[in-house]
Amino acid sequence: MFQSFDNTSSPQFGPARVQALRERFDALGIDGFLVPRGDEFQGEYVPACAERLAWLTGFTGSAGMALILRSQAIVFVDGRYTTQVVQQVDAATFTPGDLVGEPPHAWIAKQAPKGLRLGLDPWLHSPAELKRLTVAVEERGGTLVLLDGNPIDGLWSDRPAEPMGAITVQQDSHAGRPAAEKIAQIAAGLEGKGLAAVLIADPSSVAWIFNIRGSDVPHTPHPLARAILAADGEAELFVDPRKLGADAKAHLSALASLSAPADLLARLSQIAAGGAKIQIDADATSAALVVAIEGAGGVVVEATDPARLPRAVKNAVELRGSADAHVQDGAAMVAFLHWLDSQQPGSITEIVAVKALEGFRTGTGESLQNPLKDISFDTISGAGEHGAVIHYRVTTDTDRPVRDGELFLVDSGAQYVNGTTDITRTVAVGSVPEEQKRFFTLVLKGMIAISAARFPKGTRGCDLDPLARIALWKAGADYAHGTGHGVGSYLSVHEGPQRIARLSTQELLPGMILSNEPGYYRPGSFGIRIENLIYITELDAIDGGDMPMMGFETLTWCPIDRRLIVKDLLTADELSWIDGYHRTVREKLTPMISEPEVRDWLDRATAEL
Repeated sequence: MFQSFDNTSSPQFGPARVQALRERFDALGIDGFLVPRGDEFQGEYVPACAERLAWLTGFTGSAGMALILRSQAIVFVDGRYTTQVVQQVDAATFTPGDLVGEPPHAWIAKQAPKGLRLGLDPWLHSPAELKRLTVAVEERGGTLVLLDGNPIDGLWSDRPAEPMGAITVQQDSHAGRPAAEKIAQIAAGLEGKGLAAVLIADPSSVAWIFNIRGSDVPHTPHPLARAILAADGEAELFVDPRKLGADAKAHLSALASLSAPADLLARLSQIAAGGAKIQIDADATSAALVVAIEGAGGVVVEATDPARLPRAVKNAVELRGSADAHVQDGAAMVAFLHWLDSQQPGSITEIVAVKALEGFRTGTGESLQNPLKDISFDTISGAGEHGAVIHYRVTTDTDRPVRDGELFLVDSGAQYVNGTTDITRTVAVGSVPEEQKRFFTLVLKGMIAISAARFPKGTRGCDLDPLARIALWKAGADYAHGTGHGVGSYLSVHEGPQRIARLSTQELLPGMILSNEPGYYRPGSFGIRIENLIYITELDAIDGGDMPMMGFETLTWCPIDRRLIVKDLLTADELSWIDGYHRTVREKLTPMISEPEVRDWLDRATAEL
């Protein structure tokens, strides 16, 4: 079983833990302390030993930060978690804050006590964030205090050990490019810039560059490791040797010198001595590493991680692998949806549904000799009002039956060696109100608009985002999350820099994989989201057109619940799209399904509207 359903934190302990943290303020010489969700690698998915925010506050979302002052405590979350945070944290201890509209540095600049001495763990913050916080604190006449250790670690008596996940080699047959070629390309990019080296601090970039995968964090198969690539082409990887078996060690030894993680600071200081220039990505690197470079006399040059964009633009081998993985995953989803439809309303719970879906994914993988490696994130299994919690995570405390007359939202994904999947389907349980069908259809119109979009070179994610929202806007509605995020190749299910979102200015390039997932959420009542993965491709010339255009190819193949579609709200082109999509779903998945009753269900679920 890949997903745990027990609460990872205990909200009732929030007040006691906050008080214990405050009692350490005087000894540390601080008046407040910042607790981010991220870890020492600035990651979204973190090992159990780095779940400091959840331990302190009870909030288990994937993005957030707590500001603990002597007489006030705020938990900042984004729009995905506004409902969840009030359900999980102690309202008498914590005040919810806006991570996007008024993030901690903005709140501090306006409202923090005068003369605030704000403590933080420099390993848990990026240098970009450090700069913003320094300015904010100084505006209040205060000081930023970089602590040598994290005070929460000293309070967390049963803190889990650091992970030692085994590293495996991602073969060229799945990666599409040899690691030596990637290292040489990055080194060539340093030439002529006067740079001594680049620090690769993002574990997903380390995994992509060296063609390795790991199991240190839940659901994201990268190893917690960093690397230094020198301008002369030499590479050094900082990884715990206990993670390396014979095959991985042989593979990596041919590419780089191997050093323990504890040696990184000394090595950076050695390179930096004499004023050497070292490139870092300010959004992916711990501030502690920048402090070490500058403290040794080096010059930090901020630039985007050189692996970030190449990692996002998938090669032909990666795209073919992802397409194959999605067909396999689609067959598992069909088996699950058939099972779900056969259950009596009220007879199963959200957790039972999650376990069943994981079982179908595991079984499908065994039959194809392409086993499920892991789920790609904790499954969102929300019935009725739980579907309105955008990133709802079912636990044994919140689990409830899937009842008649309501919507059931399942957002899930899988990790296969040839690709990462992410799919959301919202289905009807029995007969649901017409208003919910209307909103489902408005969401579907937005999803189709993105799928069918044609756009010129230079188009950015922010340019396409309104296409997914316009039908909802006309109905006086919207959703508080982006329309699409990037997806890795057997890596993180959330990958940048590509996005379809209001603030995304990254140019969309052929080969990028994105999610397409508009939604609608009515707190306390129901939630709707429909999600496919798509990738960008160059199109054939359009007759009478003036310029080359790009578009999307679909990766995800799984029925969209026809029972929830109001045909009269769809245009002829939209009806044609959904019928064509379902026809392809049937063609691709039928050969994967052996059970006659599941094939019959698929035929009905993909019938023309």
